[in-house]
Amino acid sequence: MFVNMFWTIYLGILGAVAIGYLIKGKYKTFPAKLDFVISIITWIGLFGYVTNIQIMNTSLWQIVFFGALFWDIIYSFFLADYGEEFEDVSPPVKYIIIAVVFVLLLGPLYFGLYKYAF
Repeated sequence: MFVNMFWTIYLGILGAVAIGYLIKGKYKTFPAKLDFVISIITWIGLFGYVTNIQIMNTSLWQIVFFGALFWDIIYSFFLADYGEEFEDVSPPVKYIIIAVVFVLLLGPLYFGLYKYAF
């Protein structure tokens, strides 16, 4: 019971943040728009895992898992525009901060997607 509640709350938070960014017009560049689309696809997979509903076949979700993980790493470290957040931060510290935030915020998403795909 508690586990399903955790996943449902987590999905809600991810969705709310993404919709908030969409409403504020933060997805201006092509990579940002592509990231939004890939995120929606991963959320569908996580939704399937949380609700225990088979959406498509597992081989598709295996491809989505690896492709989306690769994309999110490339986007987070190299393509995302963080604006003024990292202006005065040295590159090594910037990458450490990005890695920690990535693992904390997207780690559960990819854990659930992995469990769903495999």
